[in-house]
Amino acid sequence: MIRRRGPWRTLEAVEFATLEWVDWFNHRRLLEPIGNIPPAEAEARYYAQTEDVALAA
Repeated sequence: MIRRRGPWRTLEAVEFATLEWVDWFNHRRLLEPIGNIPPAEAEARYYAQTEDVALAA
């Protein structure tokens, strides 16, 4: 995934690039099947909804 941005000089640089990609994948990427929102936002909505249902019961 990060190969196109190389070559990498240190292991730390590879780790940082990997973390940047994971952050994009979870927090910025828009997913059409779930309403063009990032996966992290969909997950937060799901747990908030689950919590609301549990409190109502």
